[in-house]
Amino acid sequence: MMAIAAPNIEILGITCVGGNTSLDNVCKNVLRVLKLCDRSDIPVYRGAAIGILGHSIHASYFHGEDGLGDVPDPYSPGLEHLQKEHAVDAMTRLVSEHPGKVSLVATGPLTNLALAVKMDPTFSQKLYSLYIMGGNMESRGNTTACGEFNFFADPEGAYIVLNEYLCTTYIATWEYACRQKLPWEWYDKWVNMGTKKSDFIKKIYNHSLQYSRTEKEEKAMVDGPGFVSCDSYAMAAAIDGSSVTKVIECAVTVELSGKFTRGMMVLDLIDDLKKQNKAFVINGCDMEKFKELMEATVR
Repeated sequence: MMAIAAPNIEILGITCVGGNTSLDNVCKNVLRVLKLCDRSDIPVYRGAAIGILGHSIHASYFHGEDGLGDVPDPYSPGLEHLQKEHAVDAMTRLVSEHPGKVSLVATGPLTNLALAVKMDPTFSQKLYSLYIMGGNMESRGNTTACGEFNFFADPEGAYIVLNEYLCTTYIATWEYACRQKLPWEWYDKWVNMGTKKSDFIKKIYNHSLQYSRTEKEEKAMVDGPGFVSCDSYAMAAAIDGSSVTKVIECAVTVELSGKFTRGMMVLDLIDDLKKQNKAFVINGCDMEKFKELMEATVR
């Protein structure tokens, strides 16, 4: 919704991956949001249902069984509206058709991205940039003690992407999102703007607010209470680079075998890995610009 609202952004396609809900639900949800935004012309592609090693997790307790707060819509588009081409094939094709011009924004597990670079080792070199929402920079987890959901859902996929992608890469981590949270007073105004988009967001967030707006949850949050729209921070960075005010430039990788740390992102601040390609771990945000992008989303 944020990308659709941005006047300087052309969306070539949306690729789906199993994540906070099943792959079928993810696809239905994307089609439903595009219909809401009057942008059903944007092609949607079905991708990987489970991680590289075949494991699957979900977050239905937080996001609802359908991934959108369990708010039924009898007029939601069906899966017949998906493109026939597989998401990974579509990604490699689109990037090859527009070399050096495509920014890829990843807001779920990185399985599709990992498969793309395995199918075409030059894939990342054809990208202009990559923006990831996922991982962590202080070993704070939200799924396990040290694992953020998107990376823990497919640690191998995240490992492949962080180690084999050679394009400019920005990462909006879990802690970063938590530290840029928005006041609940702002949230209440945002979802009560009286537009069909703000009404939609208010409905789908009702389910998760019973967890995220409780006294217990707010005490556990990084740096106090507030509204965290995780994926939006990666998208905001892709749309307006000036919204990013501070980064940590370093090599990054993912722990695969630790008993307590599987899926944890590792920041190599002492250059122990000797990796030439460094990532930009986002660590500062222009909150006024971020608010503007969020507010444009629901107009």
